[in-house]
Amino acid sequence: MSQHMRDDLFRQALGEDVQPLTKGRDKADVEHSPSAPSEAQLARRAQAEADDKESNFLSDEFVDLLGPADPIEYRRDGIQIGVLERLRHGGYAPEAYLHVQKRPLEVCRRELFRFIRDAREHDLRCVLIVHGRSKEAEGHANIVRSYVVKWLAQFDEVQAYVSAHKSHGGLGATYAMLRKSERARARNRERQQKRRG
Repeated sequence: MSQHMRDDLFRQALGEDVQPLTKGRDKADVEHSPSAPSEAQLARRAQAEADDKESNFLSDEFVDLLGPADPIEYRRDGIQIGVLERLRHGGYAPEAYLHVQKRPLEVCRRELFRFIRDAREHDLRCVLIVHGRSKEAEGHANIVRSYVVKWLAQFDEVQAYVSAHKSHGGLGATYAMLRKSERARARNRERQQKRRG
């Protein structure tokens, strides 16, 4: 296809309402800085942060540090070992990723809380938290890693978690398996009933 034909198709796709910029208005305006947030935006941001602080139940108390080379592994009662093994080998594709590497601990706590809450609201089952790893037990990445382990256990919806497969970061990342929501269970029941006829 020639460049001329592509240009014509592009113009057709845009429609007749799209007009080219006038001369001199085709560059970014670097003279004016972006406007500061309005009072309403600042109030909404403050309210969201206050809501998070009130509802965030993740502990910020002392944590026993993991060994920097120790793999992570946890499953709740009733979760089969096969599920944990499949999780460990990357058998469940992560549906969302959270990167908290090199972030302050309080930011990690807040971000993980929001991330798991959002994953649950969107009926995600497997997520990946990338926290990094240190060679020393007291290195920042290992401290974050140790807190992530503690925090994940505090979520009722987290059924299991384990160090990621090498392809997803190995000891520097953790898979978490979330419980199916009622909505997801209802959808599965509907699908099974349709199959049965």
